[in-house]
Amino acid sequence: MKRDLYIDFAKGLATLSIIFIHTAFWSGQFYIPSEFRVLSLLIDVPIFFALSGITSSGNIEKTLYRLLKLQITYMIFVTGLFFADWIFKVGVITFWDIDTLKSFYSTFGGKYIPQNPSAVIDWAQLGNWYLHSYTNCDTFPVVMGSFWYLKVYYIVTILGVLILRFFKQHISWFIALCVALTLIFNIDPNNYPSGQVGYVVYYLGVFLIGFQLKGKTIKKAYIPVLYVLATISIITIGYIYGPDIYYKINKQKFPPQVPYIVWSLLSLITVFVLYNRLKITKDTFINNIGRNAIFFYFAQGISSSLVYFIVVPLKGNIHWAVLMVLIYVINVILAILIAEVLKKADALGWKILEKLRKLTARRV
Repeated sequence: MKRDLYIDFAKGLATLSIIFIHTAFWSGQFYIPSEFRVLSLLIDVPIFFALSGITSSGNIEKTLYRLLKLQITYMIFVTGLFFADWIFKVGVITFWDIDTLKSFYSTFGGKYIPQNPSAVIDWAQLGNWYLHSYTNCDTFPVVMGSFWYLKVYYIVTILGVLILRFFKQHISWFIALCVALTLIFNIDPNNYPSGQVGYVVYYLGVFLIGFQLKGKTIKKAYIPVLYVLATISIITIGYIYGPDIYYKINKQKFPPQVPYIVWSLLSLITVFVLYNRLKITKDTFINNIGRNAIFFYFAQGISSSLVYFIVVPLKGNIHWAVLMVLIYVINVILAILIAEVLKKADALGWKILEKLRKLTARRV
């Protein structure tokens, strides 16, 4: 089957948007106005679940194999991250002012650098990372701040493919169930379930809607209606929750509640409207990012942490808008470079694993 370049393009744009979100909400919290930071959330992670639904085949074996490969790639990455964190703590203490470093770690809830960092290697932390317990990575806090998505992605993908395989004729009922449960959870926020339940219910619904639209084109007559309804919904949440809710959209994201869900409607509608309508005929830089989205997702966590050291000395000397653009461009460039390194490291890791497999196979 010919590859749909629109999917790669949409993933690429969504990935660049995630980099911007993490530029705005991490180091950007020190200088970017709240109003502008909230706007960055218009294009966010729901798009990835929608696109996953569109591209899902419903093949259980193929999906589980792909998730297993992703898990191994993830383990290779966090192993490198674990040692990079330790090396950073040992090395930079010589080159950076201790107060700056203390501020960096405390800002993101990290630990203060120990007096003898070379003697502190917490192997249990690496084991927790392998098992998707995202305990804080002191040097690169944005990485673990991003990984909530990965765990939810695993769960939604497995549940989604099981539904597609065994209950394909009843997908509409499952979508209705996801919508109903999401509304029930939001009627009384105090009863909103803890853990990943709320995340999975909402994002599974988006995934299934994406699958339902696979190969289809939204009729032109419906497009203005969808945008009008989305706009009215966004205005309505201001009346229901008060005008301050627009400044708290990010807090409504964890877990996803009605204001955040409504806020994400515009981007979801746009992705579905352009699907099978916007024809991408040539490979582009953005398509490349979309094809390698997982490496960029890993890479932006590192780059978004590193740009903090640029923001601190510049935030009082440059207008916030100019600084925001500068930091974002630097963040993207760093993410591209780091993603390339991660791809090579991943390829090397797989070669080593393959050699180990052959070695053990001979002995058996």
